[in-house]
Amino acid sequence: SEKSPSFTVFANEGNFYCFGCGAGGDVINFIRKAENIDYPSAVELLAKRVGISVTRTDSERIENDRRERTVAMNRDAARFFSNILLNTPEGKPGLDYLLSRGLSIPLIRHFGLGFAPNDFDSFPKYMKGKGYSDKELSDGYLVRISEKTHRPYSLFRNRVIFPIISTTGDVLAFGGRVMDDSKPKYLNSSDTPAFKKSKNLFALNFAKSSSAEQMILCEGYMDVIALHGAGFTNAVATLGTAITPEQARIFKRYTKSVIICYDADEAGQNAASKAFSLLGEVGVDCKILKVKNAKDPDEYIKKYGGAAFKKLMEGSRTEFDFRFDRIRSKYDIEVPEEKLKAIDETVNLISGVSSAARRDVYIFTVAPIFGITPEALKRDVERTVSSKGRLQKRDETKNMMMQSAGYLDRVNPDAVKNIKAARAEEAIIGILLIHPEYIAELKANGQLPTEDEFVTGFGKKVYALMLEYSESGQFDESLLGQSLSVDEIGRLSKLRLERASLVNNTTEVLLSCIESLRKATADAELDINELINSKRKNK
Repeated sequence: SEKSPSFTVFANEGNFYCFGCGAGGDVINFIRKAENIDYPSAVELLAKRVGISVTRTDSERIENDRRERTVAMNRDAARFFSNILLNTPEGKPGLDYLLSRGLSIPLIRHFGLGFAPNDFDSFPKYMKGKGYSDKELSDGYLVRISEKTHRPYSLFRNRVIFPIISTTGDVLAFGGRVMDDSKPKYLNSSDTPAFKKSKNLFALNFAKSSSAEQMILCEGYMDVIALHGAGFTNAVATLGTAITPEQARIFKRYTKSVIICYDADEAGQNAASKAFSLLGEVGVDCKILKVKNAKDPDEYIKKYGGAAFKKLMEGSRTEFDFRFDRIRSKYDIEVPEEKLKAIDETVNLISGVSSAARRDVYIFTVAPIFGITPEALKRDVERTVSSKGRLQKRDETKNMMMQSAGYLDRVNPDAVKNIKAARAEEAIIGILLIHPEYIAELKANGQLPTEDEFVTGFGKKVYALMLEYSESGQFDESLLGQSLSVDEIGRLSKLRLERASLVNNTTEVLLSCIESLRKATADAELDINELINSKRKNK
């Protein structure tokens, strides 16, 4: 809803703050937020860009070793599945299936497809021969451990295997399609030390090279492979789930627009609706492709070829067309009551469009479909726009009041319990972020408060970290990112900016804030004691 720029970079200080959403911090926190990665990964990514080697802590080394071990294990698993598919009698059912779906051997090799044999033991035996433990295989979502025998057994059985490969070429996980009527039809890896389902896309490793202008979002692995085989190498798919906010940001990073190519059934259309919303939120232009005379892109390409599919893509529909068609499909507009319901939903849809010019275009387009005048439809739309505006202002006012009272504070939810103490804590932290040298000065004079004097969990945690780093003589605001979330770092940026806008941030002001904190805490304790005594008297 922002109408003016809010994102600001303070070049001299080496940090940023968004006055709209409250995100802020240094370049490390920016990378954490933009790339959706943790602190060590952000540091490593930036270090690689400038040729600096990173020394890991013991815990970071352990976590990195687990990830690298899992990636190596997945690579060996992928080789096992590929060999079964292409070189053994056990893989014939899978190979026959893929060939019957129109895939060539080069295309099968290109995607590293494989087959999991229909037994419980051959895969675990092979992997243990490679030196992997039962726990590693289980944590990597490749086997399960039997409750009866305590022995590992294959998780993927009698399935065509689709490796999920990162943009750097690492095998992160697997999807498997069953060969019989077993359920589920598709089995996908759960999260592992090397893989987060919500943060990856199938075939992005190939699509990234041809996706600058446009990407195609499909529902299944086979659709993606068929499209790549027909020359549409910018096709990707989510991993057995509807699109996530993290995946929407991945699209934003790699392309300008997305064509949503989902199945025409109810589940597919609901997923498409969600994709429109999430991709729109991150600023990616979207259209939807309606596949005609086929259930999915794979079947369409087999029937009509790649050239016909390209022509079909040129007729992709906008989000408005998609949502309006869904309204029309719900109601029989030949029935007066049904027509009125369809008109009401259409008015609500058009009123959600911010551009008045676009609203006019949509009004004059759909009015004849309902057999009503554009003027009548426009009056209803304008009334709804006005009503929504009043409701939005009311909600904004309500939220502002609740935020000022601390009720909607997700970063510091404890603030609402003692507003005065929380504000004093924020002032103390803001001043110390600007003048960390005050910590040593107050400590030398015996005036430094302890962390236990802080009331909120957020204030206590931040203050304790500041004391810890100051004690070592290495205080730097960037170091706080090791222990705080991106939202918590954003809050610190806000507190520092608020204090920096004030002229007076001396030690005298800091001591006054410390006294305010102690008084607010004492007053709250007095109120509680009075309440307890009052209840005792009433008894």
